Amino acid sequence: MNRGAQLRRLIDKGGIVMAPGVYDAFCARMVEQAGFEAVSVTGNGVSASMLGKPDVGLLTMTEVVDNARRIASAVDIPVVCDADTGYGNAVNVIRTVQEFEAAGIAGISIEDQVSPKRCGHMAGPRRVIPLEEMLGKLEAALWARKNPDFLITARTDAAKSEGLDAAILRGRAYAELGVDIVNVHVVEGRESLKKIGESISVPLKVNMDEAGEAATVPLEDLEAMGYRLATYPGTVRYTVAWAVRGALAELFSTRSAQGLADKMVSFQEYNSILGLKVIQEQDDRFGRGK
Repeated sequence: MNRGAQLRRLIDKGGIVMAPGVYDAFCARMVEQAGFEAVSVTGNGVSASMLGKPDVGLLTMTEVVDNARRIASAVDIPVVCDADTGYGNAVNVIRTVQEFEAAGIAGISIEDQVSPKRCGHMAGPRRVIPLEEMLGKLEAALWARKNPDFLITARTDAAKSEGLDAAILRGRAYAELGVDIVNVHVVEGRESLKKIGESISVPLKVNMDEAGEAATVPLEDLEAMGYRLATYPGTVRYTVAWAVRGALAELFSTRSAQGLADKMVSFQEYNSILGLKVIQEQDDRFGRGK
């Protein structure tokens, strides 16, 4: 079963699919080994890891696709990816869909911000492109996919600049066009999410980044509201930043890593995450001329 069909089947079951956000293959393997059924690639995290820059539209499509391809090849669970604004106009979106699909990704999210986009949790309004222009981009995305199970998520950031009602109207228009999932991005919590759920009938995606209030709403409540995909773009990167910063501070101040032993995985655990045993078994079976 292809990755898109795998994810669609999970969503169609009626529950809510949790997809922790990662930025590299190493973290993706840990998500899979922890038991999650899907993983998401966070554009914010990729910008941080690849460029050391904030999520302000600096990444190119080829950079993100290449990174997503490596992540998808490292795991067996479906991978969904943040594709920002589709990296251009409707014609650019066609290539974007084709490249991500060829990379083995289960689906992508395309948002309606003007370029250069900004992380939705940053302060200030988010200007969006005209509705008709976004509908054209989404229509191009649906047309471009070869596999009908490649999921297209339409995200609107209009709530910050035009208000929640306007954002919901956009979400409904995207749903009526035929996208698979709608994400009305809000930084508020329960009441906004509930209103979105009551207004849009297709499966909904919720961004559970700890920078917003949505992350405080229990999953069972979100499920009852109609949300079927919950991504956690901040959990991994915030945890990594906290742990690494603390470890480096101790190393710098004590000039030794010995006090960090209980905060590290062992070398054996590290290699287990990476699947060294499987590679050794392959080498034993196929390695010749030793």
